[in-house]
Amino acid sequence: MKTYLAALLLAPLSACAIIPGTPMANGDAAAQGTAVRMGEPVWAGDTIVTPLAVAEDSRCPANARCVWAGKLTVSTRIAATHWTQTAPLTLGEPYTVLGRTYTLVSATPEKTTDREIPVRDYRFVIERR
Repeated sequence: MKTYLAALLLAPLSACAIIPGTPMANGDAAAQGTAVRMGEPVWAGDTIVTPLAVAEDSRCPANARCVWAGKLTVSTRIAATHWTQTAPLTLGEPYTVLGRTYTLVSATPEKTTDREIPVRDYRFVIERR
């Protein structure tokens, strides 16, 4: 009877265990839909994505007229249980890997003609869809 009671009391604690291989990123990651800075992790479904570097920002400045809208591409680490990949996510374009689709939904600030955007000022929203 005592063994049964001890097992019953310990059962809820087993739900708090960390499962080996689960992606971790220096503590907590932000919730999906949260705008994050360069190097800050965010949950995207069952994976953690982390923007690493702006590979290209040729977006048309907000205070200019352009023939081409340009694009923003961010080198992003995608980490799931037992695999990690660095992928080029382009604003508004879906990227699919292992049956999962990720999209760089938004990026701020907007580009302007009068100044360069410092890396620390960028904010990205990345979602799994």
